[in-house]
Amino acid sequence: MKQNSKGKVYLIGAGPGDPGLLTLKAREYISMADVIVYDNLANPLFLSYAAKDAEIIYVGKKAASHTMSQDDINALIVDKARQGKDVVRLKGGDPFIFGRGGEEAQELIAAGVSFEVVSGITSAISVPAYAGIPLTHRDCTSTVAFVTGHENPAKEHSSICWDKIATGVGTIVFLMGVANLAHIAETLITNGRDPDTPVAVIMNGTRPNQKTLISTLGEIGRLVETEDVHPPAIIVVGDVVRLREDLNWYETRPLFGRKIIVTRAREQASEFIEKLARLGAECIEFPTIEVIPPSSWTPLDNAIRAIETYDWLIFTSVNGVRFFLERLFALNRDVRDLKGVRIGAIGSGTASVWQGMGIKPDLVPAEYRAEAIVDAFRDMDKDVKILIPRALRARKILPDELRKMGAKVDVVPAYQTVMPDNDTKRVAEMIASRDVDMITFTSSSTVTNFMAMFGENGIQEKMAGVSVACIGPITAETARKAGLSVDLIPERYTIGDLVMAIVRYYSDTDK
Repeated sequence: MKQNSKGKVYLIGAGPGDPGLLTLKAREYISMADVIVYDNLANPLFLSYAAKDAEIIYVGKKAASHTMSQDDINALIVDKARQGKDVVRLKGGDPFIFGRGGEEAQELIAAGVSFEVVSGITSAISVPAYAGIPLTHRDCTSTVAFVTGHENPAKEHSSICWDKIATGVGTIVFLMGVANLAHIAETLITNGRDPDTPVAVIMNGTRPNQKTLISTLGEIGRLVETEDVHPPAIIVVGDVVRLREDLNWYETRPLFGRKIIVTRAREQASEFIEKLARLGAECIEFPTIEVIPPSSWTPLDNAIRAIETYDWLIFTSVNGVRFFLERLFALNRDVRDLKGVRIGAIGSGTASVWQGMGIKPDLVPAEYRAEAIVDAFRDMDKDVKILIPRALRARKILPDELRKMGAKVDVVPAYQTVMPDNDTKRVAEMIASRDVDMITFTSSSTVTNFMAMFGENGIQEKMAGVSVACIGPITAETARKAGLSVDLIPERYTIGDLVMAIVRYYSDTDK
């Protein structure tokens, strides 16, 4: 944001945790902030929207564990604003629903600092919805109350009118009440609420590890003693809880509860992760390759300058197309210079990049691997000149077989893949503790680099019980040679087909 003589503070609600529930305005302000002060309940993913030079400060507060006191947080945001910086105060849920946003706003007013409030989707309504519980329903109730389950401990007397809400409100939603759940239930019963009233406790609401427990007011105290009930959690009391049996949509998705490691390069993984997440999976990003330019553009640039001498351009990946076009434009050329040159593409994704440029590839083999291109050229003129812009290190079968058939083939590096820095220790611990269901590989490079990242730590033995999915037979062959057991390969070698293969694989409830 543009710095002024005095900055401004934006009190922003980040929603309950599902990244899709962050508002557009919140994301815009996060991306423009000089300083971001965030809470424990704000999804860390939102920090990826911040500017590269933004100052990120964590002030999370959990029960009995405060990184920074509220007074210190107030002083921090005031001080940063007085330095002329624009500050985003990022809070879970909505800042004005048990989020102490009102207190922070009062401090800002007292300090003469301007502020703006960006409402967030409160967990009080979104979490029950994700558990299949509508807070109001014409057949059940037309009233709802939001109640804190953790009042200010400095109060001498409770400000909650238990005798009125116990029987005067159809649905009662308690926030931050896990530690006091047994007391809450007992107090409601004492004040007239039927002990058979259904109760739902929803932990980690709207997130892939959401868990919902159903009981009654009379039994919930004993249930807490036997189940692992922990914050963050929402407590819903009322007849609407019974509707979950019919309306439970979130926890019934085909991949719900599955943890899947995605090893694809970060810049390409988003589509894959989004597809898996929509089906309920919790995705752990662990890119084992990073796509970067080659050490020199000279071979590719020289080939582009002589592009009219080629009969065919063959691309084996989306990256090859992307970097080829980047250099084409850098040399003050465009797709019109490809007139007369035929284009071959392995895979629908590779072909779609060209289609997005208004060019329909001349050859897209039904089977998405190099051997299919070779087979297609057996019936074509042998005296052709072919340019293959691709990764610096790649399988030799395509150019070698084409040359055997009489084609003149130039292979030029359009990009290279390297191993990125990654938290291998964390992933190794997850694998060893069986906290992962599946690891996915979308190329031979992802397999090779994955194994190299763990060195001689015997990752193969640790992966016993962890399923392995490969996008195609070549990747699977690399995995098997590395000592891994491959559990599934889709019939067609695309991301979409890999996702569907994973769904079918887990349709067997024994896995």
